[in-house]
Amino acid sequence: MDEPTTRLHGADINMIMKLLNQLVDHGNTVIVVEHNLDVIKQSDWVIDMGPKGGKNGGQVLFEGTPEELLHHQTSATAEYL
Repeated sequence: MDEPTTRLHGADINMIMKLLNQLVDHGNTVIVVEHNLDVIKQSDWVIDMGPKGGKNGGQVLFEGTPEELLHHQTSATAEYL
């Protein structure tokens, strides 16, 4: 899914997350491209791309759990989590 929480109210984001978690609980793999930090925090696995967008991006800066991301030194996402 490509940014499924864009322009959604917080309650709607919670509903989307509940549905995504149910899919995972039933053995499905769910891949989400997302900038919403609350969604990233709830993820099982994060792949952080960068360092910037467009032609200045596309590099894998980090791969791991949200907890591990908190300790990553060069990830802009880690700064905001």
